[in-house]
Amino acid sequence: MENEKISVKLEVFEGPLELLLHLLKKNKVSIYDIPIVKITEQYFAYLDQYKEFDIELSSEFLIMAAELLLIKSKMLLPKHEEQEEEDPRGDLVERLLQYQRIKMATEFLKDNEFATRFNYFKEPDAIDKPAPDYSGQAFDIELLMEAFLIVMDK
Repeated sequence: MENEKISVKLEVFEGPLELLLHLLKKNKVSIYDIPIVKITEQYFAYLDQYKEFDIELSSEFLIMAAELLLIKSKMLLPKHEEQEEEDPRGDLVERLLQYQRIKMATEFLKDNEFATRFNYFKEPDAIDKPAPDYSGQAFDIELLMEAFLIVMDK
């Protein structure tokens, strides 16, 4: 029994925005109304889970964790009634929406990479007749003028 290893499958995310989108989808909440306290707790739980398995954390995930804490602290501060403050989640929501659009476009392009129905091309134009060959002739002014006039007419 000592030699048996416990295998645990962890989902690997390409970046912190993908992890946040996964947490929002898992909790079935809207991007526009992020429950920052709940999502922050789950985000840190995910980071702690990776620490236990000695997987190196990238700086992007730690920066996002710090940003989530900043947003959480701004939301806990008392609001002044006389001045209308913007939602501290606004920037994060915009970045999540942009990331989601890029991810959807990437999947579309990957799915249709070799689909011929989206390939367009132009048929080559037909050439009327070949240009006259003057290489075997002696060059005199009359022939040059005649060739020049033919070219000008075309």
